[in-house]
Amino acid sequence: MTDHHQIIREDVQGFLALANSLPKPERLDPVEQRVGYLGLKQMTEADPREMAVIKDLTCPGPAGPIPVRFYDVRESRDPSPVILFFHGGGYVIGDLDTHHSLCTELSAELDLPVLAVDYRLAPEHPFPAAPDDCEAAARWLAGSPTELGRKVTGLVTIGGSAGGNLATVTARALIDRPAAAPMVLQVLLYPATDESQDGSMETFAEDHLLTKAVMEWFYSLYQPKSGDPRAFPLHASAKGMCPSIVATAGLDPLQDQGRRMAAKLVDAGVDTLYLHIAGMTHDFSTTRKALPSAAAAVAKIIAAMKLMLTKV
Repeated sequence: MTDHHQIIREDVQGFLALANSLPKPERLDPVEQRVGYLGLKQMTEADPREMAVIKDLTCPGPAGPIPVRFYDVRESRDPSPVILFFHGGGYVIGDLDTHHSLCTELSAELDLPVLAVDYRLAPEHPFPAAPDDCEAAARWLAGSPTELGRKVTGLVTIGGSAGGNLATVTARALIDRPAAAPMVLQVLLYPATDESQDGSMETFAEDHLLTKAVMEWFYSLYQPKSGDPRAFPLHASAKGMCPSIVATAGLDPLQDQGRRMAAKLVDAGVDTLYLHIAGMTHDFSTTRKALPSAAAAVAKIIAAMKLMLTKV
C-alpha cells in the first residue's frame, strides 16, 4: 500500500474548507449534477484564451453524430499533430463547456489544434458508449476531415479522471488497429484505471473534493464490466504503447490508480514521464482561477507535453 503523505498546499486548504462546508446533497441526480458541475467550473476555472478558430461540429459515431469542438490558436497551419481531448466527470457529467477554457489553454500554449469530444454519458448511455464514441472520433480525426481544414500527422490523446481513462483506452485501440494517423502521445491526468477500493481510495474517501461515495455512484450509472480493459485499462497490455505522461494528485482517491498505470507503462518499456503533484486535489486542471497552485501544475504538465512532443 502506498504511504500517502497528506501535505496540503495553503490555497488548497482554503478551497477544501469551502467545499466541505457546503451542504451534502441528499440524493444525486445526473441532470442536477451536470448543471452544478458546469456552474462550479464557471467559478473555479480560468478564463478562456483567445483563439483564431473555434468550431462546433459533429463527427460520425456508432449511434449517430457525436458533437465535437475544434480549437486552433492559428487561422491556418502546416501539417501537425492534433490534440484529442476527453473531458472528465465520471462518465456521467461534464461536456464541451465544462472544459472549454482548458482546451483553449492547450491550443495556445502548445501551438497545436485541439478537438474536444462530447461523448455519450451514463446513465442514458452506459458502458461501452463512451469508449465507442471516443474511438470513433479519433479515427475520424486521424483521417484529416475536410471540415477541419488541417492535415493531421499524429494524435495526442489527453483527459482527466474519466477522460484520462478514455484517453488511454482510445490510444490502445488506435495502436492495436492503426488509424490514418499514428498515436504520438497520451496524457493521463489523475486517471481512473482499475476497480481498486483500498489505498488512496480509502485514505482520501471523504473531504478531499472527489469522494469514494461519488465514484461508486458514477460506476453504478456507467455500469463498467470488471476486468474489461476498455472499462479498466490497467488490465490492458502496455506493450507497444505510445510515449506517455501520467500525472497524479496527492489528495486524490485515484492517486494509486494513476501510479499503477505509470508503473505498468515503465515496466513495458514505454517512454513515460510521471508527474506527482503533491498537496493537490483531483480535477485540479480546471480549478486554475480558484487555485494558483493548480495553474502552476497545469503549466508543468504543458511543459512536459512540449518536451515529449519534441521527439515527434
